[in-house]
Amino acid sequence: MRALVISGGGSKGAFGGGVAQYLLEVQKYQYDLFVGTSTGSLMVSHLALNRIEKIKQVYTSVNQSSIFNLRPFLIKKDKYGQEQISINHWKVLRNLIKGSKTFGESRNLRKLIAKTLTVEEFNELQQSHKNVVVTVSNLSLNETEYKSIKDFDYEDFIDWIWISCNYIPFMSLVRKNGCEYADGGFGSMVPIKEAIDRGATEVDVIILETEVTYYNNLPSKNPFALLSNLHNFMMDRIEKQNITIGKYTANNHDAIINLYYTPTVLTTNSLIFKKEKMSSWWKSGFDYAAHKNKELNEIKPEE
Repeated sequence: MRALVISGGGSKGAFGGGVAQYLLEVQKYQYDLFVGTSTGSLMVSHLALNRIEKIKQVYTSVNQSSIFNLRPFLIKKDKYGQEQISINHWKVLRNLIKGSKTFGESRNLRKLIAKTLTVEEFNELQQSHKNVVVTVSNLSLNETEYKSIKDFDYEDFIDWIWISCNYIPFMSLVRKNGCEYADGGFGSMVPIKEAIDRGATEVDVIILETEVTYYNNLPSKNPFALLSNLHNFMMDRIEKQNITIGKYTANNHDAIINLYYTPTVLTTNSLIFKKEKMSSWWKSGFDYAAHKNKELNEIKPEE
């Protein structure tokens, strides 16, 4: 069984989409299992349906308003030309007064997911042999959970996709089935082990981060920037642990894993969604996958 795993990474998901497009359309890989976390969860259903142009259109046209019904931060450029986020005091205060547990709300993303993945497409996928799994973090039980399309109806599965992407406290905290849920990346950023545990013998893994750290974060200018840097640190640790565990699991199950990292730093803040950049990243992902596979094909005859 061959599986495709796509990590979390916010706006960097556009790069992952380009890689996936190459693997599906050029390499003609046939996947039985698709596992996604956060932004990866947004893509996997469409990739399983082979609706690549449809999800590409979404990723190359999305903006802040597509995600947030209440965006808790402002985007400014510092003296180095880097985009930084700072708190939108009025919106955050108003949201907290209303009783919200988070600074912002991402209900527009829930609407976008439902608009993009139709009931008919859901039924087509649920009835196929392919399995689509999304990762969520159960904060009430301190557990990482994996939700398969085979186990839920349409509305529930749309909820799980949305929950998988909710990067708290900037986005919505969702209460479902008596528990509080958040972004799957808090528990499993790169769910390689889950794919192998579900029977995958070869796994293509798209990791929306560089293999080696190439930069130091600039000093935090405000509490929001500090919180963002803290989250990035946590996610980086979780990601590296997931990959280590994934490799160990693969060795014990005689499974093959093929890793596709981003070759360069795409952004230092994946909460910022820019159409032009994301269009460029999609193309970069496609070109990178083509280059990587060309190199692999050149090496094989020498082995």
